Amino acid sequence: MTVPELAFTPVVGPGDAPLVVLGPSLGTSTILWEDVIPLLSGRLRVTAWDLPGHGASPGTVEPFSVQELADAVAGGVRDLGETSVLYAGVSLGGATGLMLALRHSSLVERAAIVASGAKLGEPLGWFERANQVRAQSTSSLIISSAERWFAPDSVANRPELSGRLLHALQDADDESYALCCGALAAYDVRDELSDIAPPIDAVWGEFDKVAPEEKAVEIADGVQRGSVTRIAGAAHLPPAEQPEAVASALLAFLTKEEA
Repeated sequence: MTVPELAFTPVVGPGDAPLVVLGPSLGTSTILWEDVIPLLSGRLRVTAWDLPGHGASPGTVEPFSVQELADAVAGGVRDLGETSVLYAGVSLGGATGLMLALRHSSLVERAAIVASGAKLGEPLGWFERANQVRAQSTSSLIISSAERWFAPDSVANRPELSGRLLHALQDADDESYALCCGALAAYDVRDELSDIAPPIDAVWGEFDKVAPEEKAVEIADGVQRGSVTRIAGAAHLPPAEQPEAVASALLAFLTKEEA
C-alpha cells in the first residue's frame, strides 16, 4: 500500500475565508462540483481533488486504501499551508472524508459526507467490478453507472453535464479505477464512527440506491455530532444533479457557528 498522488484545483474565493475541500465520486472528476463551486466561492475558499487516474490526478499501479486517500488529502491540504479546513465529498470522496475526520481530526473543522456510508457495497461486488474494468475498460460501465448515478429526470434536466461526467468515467485510467474498487472493498468504519469528533452532516439523495437514507442515518447516529440532510430530485451525484440545493445545504452546515 502507498499514499497516492492527488491533483487539486486552484483555490478560488475570498482570501480570508475558510477553505472547503471537495472530494469526488468514483468514476467522476472535479467536473462533479463545477456548478457548485461558484455558489460556494462567494463565502468560502474552494478547492477540489481528483482520485488517482481520474481527471488531473496521475494514474497508479500501486494498491491503496481509503485511509491512504485520506492521508493524501491531508498532505495536499498541508501543502496548501492550511491547518484547518472544511470538507465535503461524494461517495468514495465521502468515505475519504469520514476517514479524514477519523485520522486527521485536528485538520477537519466539519465535514459533509454526501451520498456515502460508513461501508459501501460488498467486497465481492467491488472485486467483480475491478475485474470487469481490467478486462473490458471503464467504457463497459457507462450504462450501469448512468443508472446508478442519476435520478429519473437528471439527465434530461442537465444533459451536457451528465454527458461530460460519463465521458470522465470513460477517460479514467482502468487500473486506477480498479484499485479504487479494491480500496472500497476493504473500507468499513462502522465500528469507528463514535471516534469521529468533528461535526458531520450526512447528505443523501432522494433516489440514491447506492447510499440511501439509512446509510446517512447510520453515519449521523454513529458520530459524536451528526445530522442528516435530504436532497430532493437527486440520486448518487447530488452536486451535479441539484447544485443549488447542495450548495445551499453545504453553506448552511459548513458556515454554522458553534453554540
